[in-house]
Amino acid sequence: MTDAPLLEVDRVTRRFGGVTALLDVSIAVPENRIIGVIGPNGAGKTTVFNVVTGAYPPSSGEVRFLGQSLRGRPSHRIAKGGIARTFQNLRLFPSMTVLEHLIVAQKGSRGLASLLPVQVGARANLAKAEEVLAFFGLEAHRNRLARELPYGLQRKVEMARALSMEPRLLLLDEPVAGMTHEETAEVADLLRRLKARGVAMLLIEHDMTFVMGLCDHLYVLDFGQLIAEGTPEQVRANPAVLDAYLGQDA
Repeated sequence: MTDAPLLEVDRVTRRFGGVTALLDVSIAVPENRIIGVIGPNGAGKTTVFNVVTGAYPPSSGEVRFLGQSLRGRPSHRIAKGGIARTFQNLRLFPSMTVLEHLIVAQKGSRGLASLLPVQVGARANLAKAEEVLAFFGLEAHRNRLARELPYGLQRKVEMARALSMEPRLLLLDEPVAGMTHEETAEVADLLRRLKARGVAMLLIEHDMTFVMGLCDHLYVLDFGQLIAEGTPEQVRANPAVLDAYLGQDA
């Protein structure tokens, strides 16, 4: 990968007492790329996200975004600085509407609306929320409560909320888990369109068809260690990956 990295996870180790969740892991996310992190359950994938977003400090190593170290920055400052994420387990507010999720997400974002007078800022927030609703095909659900939506739509609302923060980098933790084939294909198309708009992505996913067809580059973790990286074609043919994760049938 020759592009200058937007995000650098540089030889990061994270320990929890006597348990080493990550050991000397390095990952780079260039601009305008979709990067995948794959591996068995318990491999340390979500720990990577938690270290990047400030939920856990690295025990050693560095995380840099736009060339600046994120060490010591709280999660809300990292989010405000241009990194948004979704979660493996949905974290929506069940009594808020879809539109309210998108408007609330803009508060504290890097958007111009936060610098404008209240009435003008409110109009800007609404206009931005409407744009994101349209992008995700959620216009018909704008006034529905999150708890009323089927699972696939709730997943889309969480991604839409993250995009409402106007991130440079979007972290997606199992974005198509539990989705139908049709919903998965729709999300893949949405993410390609996001990439075309200049949003870089780092994603965790177990759906190998989705990952292999979408990602520009893959990192493979096993027991907290990086065992392989490369293009989807290179990773698919790597014997260590076949033994640890994909299986010989892959």
